[in-house]
Amino acid sequence: MRRLTVVQLLPALESGGVERSTLEIAAALVAAGHRALVVSAGGRLLPALLATGAEHVALDLGRKSPLTLRHVGALRQLLLRERVDIVHARSRLPAWIARLALRRLPAAARPRFVTTVHGLNSPSRYSAVMASGERVICVSRTVRDYVLHHYPDTDPGRLRIVERGVDPAQFPRAPQPDPAARAWAAALHPALGGDGPLLLLPGRGTRLKGHADALQLLAGLRAIGLDARLWLPGARDPARAAYVAELQALAVRLRIAEAVAITPPTAAIARAYAASDLVLQLSRKPEAFGRTVLEALAVGRPLLGWDHGGVGELLHAWQPRGAVAPFDLAALQRSAHALLAQPPAPAVRMPDTLHAMQEATLAVYGELVRNP
Repeated sequence: MRRLTVVQLLPALESGGVERSTLEIAAALVAAGHRALVVSAGGRLLPALLATGAEHVALDLGRKSPLTLRHVGALRQLLLRERVDIVHARSRLPAWIARLALRRLPAAARPRFVTTVHGLNSPSRYSAVMASGERVICVSRTVRDYVLHHYPDTDPGRLRIVERGVDPAQFPRAPQPDPAARAWAAALHPALGGDGPLLLLPGRGTRLKGHADALQLLAGLRAIGLDARLWLPGARDPARAAYVAELQALAVRLRIAEAVAITPPTAAIARAYAASDLVLQLSRKPEAFGRTVLEALAVGRPLLGWDHGGVGELLHAWQPRGAVAPFDLAALQRSAHALLAQPPAPAVRMPDTLHAMQEATLAVYGELVRNP
């Protein structure tokens, strides 16, 4: 494939799965000898993006305001000036700006248009733009089914399933148990001490992540005699103080407050997985993908989650014993007890799903440039 210039569009570079995927594809493009540009409002991940060898252009394409339309002309000029081959939109408003910019370009100078559906957004004409790419990358089979169900006019031939990936080098296999990692966690958060099992639910502070279900699970396990502990990294957020207070009040009512650590995110998430005995993924709303599943399994920890969306899809593929009918707390407790008593044997080696994702995405670009 000839050297390409690829522009990825997203609102900002703060945090999250969309941003991480953007950096991963930028790195793959540069490594393969292509040119990677990212257009966004910037953010804390900008230094990491530039470290990959990619270039950044600052345009605030994600602000929900009529003023955002003023960026259509600037984007159109960028596409012409840089002789862009592929425009890859990863979010709805940037995708609309891209479509408007592409519309008035002469056919000979018009880049090919790719979208990635990262989430299960509410179906609407606004969201439909994510199904309008010449190639539409779906991050799971769940997403592909969702797109075809809600946008039945979409040509299935334009859809490509490219699952998100993790780098096993960043989530190395840890011994089970890992006393050093557990001691590290207990030193950070004394509530996590003790000899009983440690449950881990990483996720931002929102009800959608199922923190209350995790607290109910902990109460049930402690009621049957297990000295279980629960760590909720990411749940504590200064902007969501009321939600944190709600979780703390629930822990007090359940009489488990001394066994729970509700903390900000940890930069050492791989070590947090290693410290745990069971990882939870209890999102109350089906998710497009479940990166936590792959991260935990790479480290060698069993995972327990609600059997819906991308999480259920991954659990059935990698660890079926961890899939529980959504919101059945009694079944959740039974499965947790069984997994703690007899953990499933970890995979011999977790494949490099990140590299597979990068290669598959570049292959999608190649399809378009080889087929005018």
